[in-house]
Amino acid sequence: MIDIGSNSIRLVVYDDLSRAPFPRFNEKALCTLSAGLDEDGNLSDEAISAAVHAIARFHAAAKAMNVRRIDALATEATRRALNGSTLVETIRERTGLETRVLSGEEEATYTSYGVISGFFQPRGLVGDIGGGSLEVAEVVGDHVGERMTSMPLGTLPVKKLMTENVDTAKKKIDALLQQNLPPLLTDPVFYAIGGGWRALARVHIAMHGLPVNVVHGYEMPANEARALAKKIARMSPEQVADLPDVPGRRIDTLPASALVMSRVLRNLKPDRVVFSAYGLREGWLYCQLDQKEQYRDPLLEGAQAIGLPTARVPEFSKALGDWTEGLFPGEAQSERRLRLAACALTDMSWRDHPKVRAIESFLRILQFPFIGISHPERAFLAVAILARYGGKVDDAVKSATRELLSPSELRRAEILGRAMLLGHRFSASVPEILRQANLRIEADAVRLEVLNPESVPDSDATQSRLRQLADAAGVAGAEIVSGGVPAAKS
Repeated sequence: MIDIGSNSIRLVVYDDLSRAPFPRFNEKALCTLSAGLDEDGNLSDEAISAAVHAIARFHAAAKAMNVRRIDALATEATRRALNGSTLVETIRERTGLETRVLSGEEEATYTSYGVISGFFQPRGLVGDIGGGSLEVAEVVGDHVGERMTSMPLGTLPVKKLMTENVDTAKKKIDALLQQNLPPLLTDPVFYAIGGGWRALARVHIAMHGLPVNVVHGYEMPANEARALAKKIARMSPEQVADLPDVPGRRIDTLPASALVMSRVLRNLKPDRVVFSAYGLREGWLYCQLDQKEQYRDPLLEGAQAIGLPTARVPEFSKALGDWTEGLFPGEAQSERRLRLAACALTDMSWRDHPKVRAIESFLRILQFPFIGISHPERAFLAVAILARYGGKVDDAVKSATRELLSPSELRRAEILGRAMLLGHRFSASVPEILRQANLRIEADAVRLEVLNPESVPDSDATQSRLRQLADAAGVAGAEIVSGGVPAAKS
């Protein structure tokens, strides 16, 4: 994908066209096409030359990587420029690429599908701030709603407004929002997309020293997001530069992004802001999939793509998922997908040294670029895999997850992890052996019922893992049952 935006042009090469594509290469060129528009509304020769040079490099790099397909999309600056067709034609002559110039409605639509691609059944309003425009649209589960708009409230025009007077800029922004902003009629959630708004999330994460540094899926109460945005909107570039983890390329435009965020939240009054790394490019890819592929769970697809190729026995993941099916009575769909994702990741670190498997897996999952997952769900998976590798759910782990998991969620993650550890140990990671046993957590004991004890003899290691599961579940007994009769206790 080559994304020709108003402020930057970006190349992203994905490993495949799937429900959970992983970026293999990502590079951005800051060409500021919007700034290259003259008084007559034409892109300058210098702006066109800079853009074509960047795109030629991206095209050459992609071809050298044996990329099978290159899609080029252009947005606000190109569609607004009177000579946008000249840029498109020059790109064609230099590279052979056919560039599709999106309308404002198309940009809002594909951006919203990006949120649908990156989250599990999202509901709310999506806002995408770019260099030239702000697109807002409604998402309802698996489709984009009818209410959408595109407004000239990108970081570059707003920055220009702010050079005159911040209060005047507020009034002009509010007038555009009141005239065009669709009402928030679904869940009270605002999904924020765009580098400027992701920079706000990065600053907030760093200010609070949070254990998960991934912006995608980061959630803030709307009142906190607006308070931070209002503060940054009035900062000088020097003050912005002193903010923790602020991207250097966003220093000059971050106050403008913050001002738009503040005014949007003032008008919409949502309860929560959720930040998304997925937007236009991912929405375009999502719309290339058939309906069956679109309906796949992005978390499970990503977990399987990471966990199964590196597992000793890839088939064991499904067997473990079946084996733990009855572990939690009344399990909700949102809980089931986490359990199955954990089962898909259960053998991800078997090549690591035994002393570091648990903690390395924990830290990796906290930061891994999964999609379709919230930060609390990340923490749940991280604790489950830590426990699967025998790690202790100690004070350090509890401290890292305290703001993300309740005590009952933490306990549930540990129980799942200890059950997976038991399953691996009992069966030697062989699906056929695992199917010869049932696991039950009852009021007085955890019971491993072995259907054919002669073919699967007991072991001290199995009894030890059974005891660990009982401790996690908070029950006194732990026993292996053969044909309805206890065969071993610990």
